[in-house]
Amino acid sequence: MEVYIQVAVLWNRSLVQRSAAVSSGSRCCLVYRHAVAMGTNAKEEMQKFTDKNSRLARPLSPHITIYSWSVPMMMSITHRGTGVGLSAGVAVFAVSALVLPGDFASYLSLIQSLSLGPALICTAKFGLAFPVAFHSFNGIRHLMWDLGKGFRMPEVYRSGYAVIALSVLSAIALAAL
Repeated sequence: MEVYIQVAVLWNRSLVQRSAAVSSGSRCCLVYRHAVAMGTNAKEEMQKFTDKNSRLARPLSPHITIYSWSVPMMMSITHRGTGVGLSAGVAVFAVSALVLPGDFASYLSLIQSLSLGPALICTAKFGLAFPVAFHSFNGIRHLMWDLGKGFRMPEVYRSGYAVIALSVLSAIALAAL
C-alpha cells in the first residue's frame, strides 16, 4: 500500500510542491513541481526586475563600461578573434581553390603583374603572418597554463607582453621573406 504526501513550500519566491510516494517497501519516489507564487507571472516578475534596475540606475550586466581593460582581457579577445579569422580564412581559401578556375601559379602571376610595390606586399604579408604568429604563441601560453604554470598576475602580464613581442617580431621576419 502506498501513501502520497504533498508538501507545498514557498521557496525563492516560487511555489514548490513536493510529492513523496511512501510505501511499506524500500522504494521511495520524490517529485518536485515548480510554480510561480500566486498572484504573479513571469512577465510581472521581469517588469519588477527591470523597474528596480532602472530606479537604481544599474547598467545591464555584463556591461562593457563597467570593466577596466587589461592586457589579459585583450589577449583573450584577440586570441579568440584570430582563431575565428584563421578558421574562416582557411575555409575561404579551400573553397576558392576548389571552385575558381586555374591554379595557384596563375593567381600568383596575376598578383605580380599588378606591380603593387614592396611596401604594400610587405604590409599584406605582415597582415597574414601576425594572426598566425599571435595565435600560435598565445596557444603555447595557454598550454603552459594547462600545466598549472604562470597563474600569478605578474607572470600573466609578463607572458602576455612576451607573446605580443614575439608575435610582432615573428610577423616582421615572415613578412621580410
